[in-house]
This record gives sequence, C-alpha cells and structure tokens, in this order.
Amino acid sequence: MSEHNAKVASLVARLNEPSTSEAGSSRTPATEIDDDDIFAELEAEIENDSSAAFREHGMEQLKREMEQLQKMKSVGHGQYREVTDEKEVVQLSANEPRCVIHFFHHKFKRCEIMDKHLQRLAPKYFGTLFIRVFVENVPWLVERLGVKVLPCVMTFINGTSKDRFIGFEDLGNSDEFETATLEWKLINSGVVQKDESFGPSVTYGTKTAVRQHIRSRDTEDNDSDFDLDE
Repeated sequence: MSEHNAKVASLVARLNEPSTSEAGSSRTPATEIDDDDIFAELEAEIENDSSAAFREHGMEQLKREMEQLQKMKSVGHGQYREVTDEKEVVQLSANEPRCVIHFFHHKFKRCEIMDKHLQRLAPKYFGTLFIRVFVENVPWLVERLGVKVLPCVMTFINGTSKDRFIGFEDLGNSDEFETATLEWKLINSGVVQKDESFGPSVTYGTKTAVRQHIRSRDTEDNDSDFDLDE
C-alpha cells in the first residue's frame, strides 16, 4: 500500500504546481490548466490502475487532498497577496500552521525589493501562507508585535511568532541579495519546508549567499531601513 500512497501523492503534487512562471514554475500562463481538468485526469489514471485496492484507496485520498487543496487556495496559499483587514491578519497568523507576514510601507523602496523575493517564493512553497500588510492598516498589530523598522518579515508557526527579519540586516545589508538567501533563512526558521518545494532545487551554500551572510554580521547600514518612529 505504501507504493500506492506514493503514487497518489505524486499525482496530487501536480495539483499544487504553481500556476505562473515565477520561481521556475512548470506551468506558464499559456499552458495553465484548470484544477478541475487535472482532477478529472487524475481520476482517470487511478480508475485505470490494475489494482482494485489502489483504485478505491486512491480515489478516497485524492478527494481528501483536493478538498484540502481548495481550502488552502481559498485563503491565499500559492500566491502572495495583501491583506488589508487587521482582524483577518490576526486570524491568519493564529490559525495557519505556517505563515510569513511582510510588514511594509508604500513609500519605501526596500519593501518593494522584499516583495519581489516573496512573490517568487509564495508559489514555490504552497504549504506556507505568504501575505503582506500595510503598516498603517494594522496599527494595533504593529504596536503589539513591536514592529519599528521596515521592511519587517515575521514568521509564525502554529500561531506562535518564530523569527523576524528586520531590514536587510540578515540578508547581507545589500539591495542586491539573492532570493536563495531569504529562502535559506525561511527554511532555517522552519516556516517553509524544503520537501514541499515545487520549483527547482536551490543550492543554499553558494559563495554569494555565504558572502552576504558574513557581510550581514560585519556591516551596519542603519540609514537604509525605514524607521516608523521617525
């Protein structure tokens, strides 16, 4: 049965493939396929299998996975979206098993740079919810969490704040840091899981990433971050 479970899991993974060309997606806008079409195709593959046990077990598992997939997509998994309602932000951070929140300000360029990298990672790690919140929309949360310098990316695991990345201090103190550097930080935080990646594998020990990590410890760049108190 374990072989059958692995087969169903590999089929279901196709449903989770990112739908845009970001982060090495296998689906491009020109070839994007509706989830219902994929589901129908997977049903046919399972029904045509020679094992009766696999057909019965596979269909049950596929339906459960499909229901869970649709539930996750309904709250924004697989995309990077802005949430404007403060209560919704609180609920998502409390209820999602893994959540990444970027606190940003429209007037700050470094927040735009952070957005670019998170936009690439969101479809790659479907199991983690990635959202952005404008600090002026969530004043209570900003005060509660002590968000003072932007950009600020916070990670939440099972409703508990795990890590925060303030400015680009841990990313090399450079506007030119690589997406892989941020990805490596999020993996170490535990908020994204490497085996859930649906994009290409990344070599996290690249010389560039290592140089940026070392430089982040040796360089101070306080003038480049946006201070909410100023």
